[in-house]
Amino acid sequence: MAKLHLFDLDGTLIYGSAAPVEISRQLGLAEEIAELEREFAAREIDPPDFAVRVRALWADLTEAHVAAAFEGAPWLDGIREVWADIRATGGYCAVVSLSPGFFVERLLGWGAHAAYGSRFPAVPFREPVDPAGILSPTAKVVITRELCQRFGVGRADCVVYGDSMSDAALFAALPVSVAVNADHHVRGLASHAYTGRDLRGAYELVSHSG
Repeated sequence: MAKLHLFDLDGTLIYGSAAPVEISRQLGLAEEIAELEREFAAREIDPPDFAVRVRALWADLTEAHVAAAFEGAPWLDGIREVWADIRATGGYCAVVSLSPGFFVERLLGWGAHAAYGSRFPAVPFREPVDPAGILSPTAKVVITRELCQRFGVGRADCVVYGDSMSDAALFAALPVSVAVNADHHVRGLASHAYTGRDLRGAYELVSHSG
């Protein structure tokens, strides 16, 4: 049976950082995004609040900034190789993240079958954020169910890779999970754990099972 491998983005595929952090660095707003990230981690703001505030922070954002942030992010090694192997063995790979879709969707060019992120206005921003388009941890579970239907796989055929609180609901919903450079929110829920900077190491924990 084909496997569906589901990957978080921030802190999982990107080592020690996140898409909003990398984008903000391009705009010289590292301190400002650090405060927003702190408030979010402390649950002082929820995903829609974070999105509204980060959209205001990124008033001068251009596609060139986004491209530079994507290219310069501290990606784990081996992402393309892992996804190529998943494809070669008849499996599927998807990225599901709370970060902006305009960043997440660039990973389709690296070999992901699907990439989901929060729906932001087009860059450069002319419209406000629609809170209804901002993903939540629970939305990751809903999207996974939709992907299972799309690819014809069952819950038992899914593997999730994540690192933090936003992944906890999905880790709890699926039987096989890999905590990648993870914090306490998911380590206790995970089937496997990997610490390092090469996705191939995390993938090897599950690639030869079942």
